Amino acid sequence: MKKLFLPLVCLIFASITLKAQNFTTLYSFHGSDGGLPEGGVILSGSTLYGATTYGGSSDNGTVFKINSDGTGFTNLHYFNGNYAGDTNNDGANPFDSLILSSNTLYGTTHSGGSWGAGMIFAINTDGSGFTNLHSFGAVPATDPYTNSDGAYPYASLILSSNTLYGTASGGGSSGQGTVFAVNIDGTGFTNLHSFTALSIPFSGTNADGGSPVGGLILSGNILYGTAAGGGSSGQGAIFAVNTDGSGFTNLYNFTATSGSYPYTNSDGAGPQGSLVLSGNTLYGTAFGGGSSGNGTVFALNTNGTGFAVLHNFSAYYPNTYYNNGDGAWPYDALVLSGNTLYGTASGGGGFEGTVFAVNTDGTGFTVVHDFTGGSDGDTPIGSVFLSGNTLYGMSQYDGNPGPAGNGTVFSISFTPQLSITSLRTNVVLAWPTNVAGFDYAKFTLQCATDLVPPVVWSVVSPDPVVVNGQNTITNPVSGTQMFFQLIK
Repeated sequence: MKKLFLPLVCLIFASITLKAQNFTTLYSFHGSDGGLPEGGVILSGSTLYGATTYGGSSDNGTVFKINSDGTGFTNLHYFNGNYAGDTNNDGANPFDSLILSSNTLYGTTHSGGSWGAGMIFAINTDGSGFTNLHSFGAVPATDPYTNSDGAYPYASLILSSNTLYGTASGGGSSGQGTVFAVNIDGTGFTNLHSFTALSIPFSGTNADGGSPVGGLILSGNILYGTAAGGGSSGQGAIFAVNTDGSGFTNLYNFTATSGSYPYTNSDGAGPQGSLVLSGNTLYGTAFGGGSSGNGTVFALNTNGTGFAVLHNFSAYYPNTYYNNGDGAWPYDALVLSGNTLYGTASGGGGFEGTVFAVNTDGTGFTVVHDFTGGSDGDTPIGSVFLSGNTLYGMSQYDGNPGPAGNGTVFSISFTPQLSITSLRTNVVLAWPTNVAGFDYAKFTLQCATDLVPPVVWSVVSPDPVVVNGQNTITNPVSGTQMFFQLIK
């Protein structure tokens, strides 16, 4: 139930407006409890679960939970210190979001594990039962850094039945990473695809892409993902592969960028995040490239046709320090609700990054929140999680004392922007029908003459009419103090 309260007293020639969204810093990390998160959070019931990349007892990251109202923060696991050769028994530095099935959380660590090349883990939601499901194999100390199964996973996992699917950014037969599957009990690890060698190490081209740092999505028996490098221009690719490892297809190659800063192109470059699927259309972000070199939001059909740039993140304002109007360098996955995509840009805006929304046809781009670098945080690298009318996420840094702060958990709750305008003999009450993809038509306006319990609320009549995108009610001024709430 969403409520907005506003007293109506002596509003001659006045207009009063309430904000459409409420940004809340739910928690600020202190280092000892975790720090510098690069993933997002997931919500189950009223509990958020997440991981931090650093901090904790050994500065190798943590797994935590916190209530969605910001209370009850609890560390579920501290990743151990690395031993000789950067190996340990539980991994280190989880970079992306967790997934939840029943009472078990699953995730990856970029390093640590039996061979120092990262691992896949499981842990119960009460912090018990931490299990190393798979340690990625040893990688040689010299190029091409190959192994049999992959190495250094950045991305979150997906779960289908009893099988986890994911990507490793390195290792494999050519050192360019892998797509893998493993059972939830740690058995049956399978290398589904090893990305092929680059023509030039680190910056070259190949047929299928390389260095996948984003996760996968599943539709039927087909996995879809992004590769940050490789492809026909060395700027990354979008791919599909069957769950049994057959039928690998390069759906799209990002085009070459200009040879000098800001490294522009027509479509984006270096996709870092997972994709999202609606019908037969894939949506995602590219970290760089585009018309200003600051990245793009794109769409692509699942058969590889119809690539479209939905949004080019804009150039920086002249004589400013990485400031623009909309954000830059989108790093992680989008989330889709109806016809609206929500995501984060790790930089730009006022310099510290943004949360944004854009329609699936590319219209209606909106900055939902512009990070200040203060208590709200800065550099949101991870994805956002949407529940009802609330987005949840994390920022990598914040304004707390210390070298750069240790990051935050935040929420952005959307409520209609109620405006009350007095036009001498009439009062106009209005709120949007839709803002940033949130449908406000289902809210009902109520009024009361006082707030002394028991408060008696009455529905304001007549029913609203839509005028210029606003639900609008016009009534005569009664001369009586009134309080109003929007309720859903």
